[in-house]
Amino acid sequence: MNEYDVIVIGGGSAGIAAAVECYKNGCEKVIILERDKELGGILLQCIHNGFGLHMFQEELSGPAYAQRWIEELGKYEIAYKVNTMVTHVNVDAHIAEDAAKAKSEADKIVEYVNQAEGYVRIRGKAVILAMGCRERTRGAIGIPGYRPSGIWSAGTAQRYLNMEGYMVGKRIFILGSGDIGLIMARRMTLEGARVLGVAELMPYSNGLSRNIKQCLEDFDIPLYLSHTVTKILGKDRVSGIELSEVDDNMQPIPGTEIYFEADTLLLSVGLIPENNLSEEAGVILHPKTGGAVVDEAKQTNIPGIFACGNVLHVHDLVDFVSKEGQEAGRNAARYLRGELKSEKGFVTKAGSGIGYVMPQKVNADNMEETVEFMFRVSQPCQNVSVSVYRGDTCIKKVNKRVLLPAEMEKVKLDKTLLQSAEGDLEIRIESRGVIG
Repeated sequence: MNEYDVIVIGGGSAGIAAAVECYKNGCEKVIILERDKELGGILLQCIHNGFGLHMFQEELSGPAYAQRWIEELGKYEIAYKVNTMVTHVNVDAHIAEDAAKAKSEADKIVEYVNQAEGYVRIRGKAVILAMGCRERTRGAIGIPGYRPSGIWSAGTAQRYLNMEGYMVGKRIFILGSGDIGLIMARRMTLEGARVLGVAELMPYSNGLSRNIKQCLEDFDIPLYLSHTVTKILGKDRVSGIELSEVDDNMQPIPGTEIYFEADTLLLSVGLIPENNLSEEAGVILHPKTGGAVVDEAKQTNIPGIFACGNVLHVHDLVDFVSKEGQEAGRNAARYLRGELKSEKGFVTKAGSGIGYVMPQKVNADNMEETVEFMFRVSQPCQNVSVSVYRGDTCIKKVNKRVLLPAEMEKVKLDKTLLQSAEGDLEIRIESRGVIG
């Protein structure tokens, strides 16, 4: 059985960044396993600009951003396999008198299949999960109607158009204002299709503000907030959709129906971290993010298994995905050097107005000089303070003019500041000037 220092599952921006950082930090045998026919992940179908402003200080297309990382990977002796599907991740604990030590030093067995090798098992001292995320489908939201052709997830339609060269429709309606849906509204318009509108169940958009401006407003595409599709018309092919306004309980309001003649419905109704392998390995998942519960090192509850990128929590910018991959890679190397063994620490909590906080726990003895916490608010808010508490002590307060659920927020805390108080850490939204 071939053995590696680190096995990276997923060859997108997070996986490549993690592998490169592992190698730079002393891991000699690193391998990436990617199920698609080439490295790059979802970036390869995102031909629009807007990538790389944080990482490279340039505005790049998705494929150009991916190519930067692929070229960086080529500078090092890092193995990778494409067209390779990982089927299982198992933990192989050593036999030892000390059960805790056996768990912490356990090797990881990764099983994969591909056409050239068939079924293969390899052993790794550490594993980095970077499998990305997948789209919710029509079945996840339950729209009444038949099952005609012409219903697509926005990401699938994007791949067909940008990579395969196929138009999926001529009269388009889009359900959901996630960023992929907004971007596809512009893309379909530029290709000559008529985009009739975008509907959003919530009273606010789930896409970045810049995408609402550049993809909808600049093309006079209407956005229907607090609306949802209540019926799909047509048997062989979509012939139209029924749109209804919803009340405060997200239930359709009778008498508000609007009908659109459309041949295509695109669904942009959310992304789900791809964690089937994680669950099988025994990784604990967070109920809000759908990704692994991790500490400040991006390490899961299983020592030596790390998670990063959209498999951990869905990001709004790919630059942050790559940065998270770098953190996971650097800390996987620290794990192999025996530097991540502390169990002393505290948990983090999402307080009032916060959807979730990541990381979900912090090992005090493993902290680097600063710890970055990422969070999303649960609803839009203006002129508020982001307050950070340890126990009953407010250790930091940052005033914010506007906070939106679609946009990831961050707060960096120095190690000394975190050590200045005791108790669990909680981030909450407060009115300006209120200490609590």
